[in-house]
Order: sequence, then C-alpha cells, then structure tokens
Amino acid sequence: MKNAKTIAVVGLSANPSKASYRVAKYLKEKGYDIIPVNPGEREVLGERSYPDLISLPSGISLDIVNIFRKPEAVGPVVDEAIKRRAKMIWMQEGVVNEEAKKKALEAGLDVVMDTCIMKVHQGQIG
Repeated sequence: MKNAKTIAVVGLSANPSKASYRVAKYLKEKGYDIIPVNPGEREVLGERSYPDLISLPSGISLDIVNIFRKPEAVGPVVDEAIKRRAKMIWMQEGVVNEEAKKKALEAGLDVVMDTCIMKVHQGQIG
C-alpha cells in the first residue's frame, strides 16, 4: 500500500451508509486517487464511475483493485484486472475466492483477501 497511488474500488456505492463508500472516502482523504467502478453509479465521491475495469481510460495505471463484491462475482473482476495490468487485488472483509486468488497470483499480481484495506491503512491489522 505504501507505493500505491491509484485504487479502483469495484462495487463502490454512492450510499454513505455502505462500507464501500466509507472506505473509499477514507482512502481519498488520505491522498489516494479513487476510481469508482459500478455500472449502477454515474459519480461517487466527486469521481466519474465506470461500469467495469475495461471501460477505464487506457492511460490509467491501477495500483490496487479493491473489491466490494460477492465472492462469486470476483472472478471476472480479476480477469479484467489482469488485462488492465493492475498490480494488486484486494478483496475486502468477507470476500473470499480462492480460485480468483490463484489466478491473480499466477498472473503476477499481489493478492490480499478477506481484509479491510482501511483497517490495514489505519494500523488496526498487520
């Protein structure tokens, strides 16, 4: 995380009561560039939202793809992250998909699974 600048947040909701919103807001306030990825949103936290990772402009380099999706929906996100040459997959608390993890690792991406990125940043976890 120390060298990361750009974080795509897959499943980012515009609803302030949702964990994805709170985590992305925190990260943005800490200086990270946040890219919302959610086909149901046009804009979140003042940033344009994209329907998927493939729709992002080609010049955007993804340091972390932070996933707020059900475990069974992670596979296609990892496939897109690999195509976009992301550096890391981060599955939030409760998001566990061993097959997607294996695929990402085999493609050379770093992977964190079932862990809150905000808690790690705050020093609450490892």
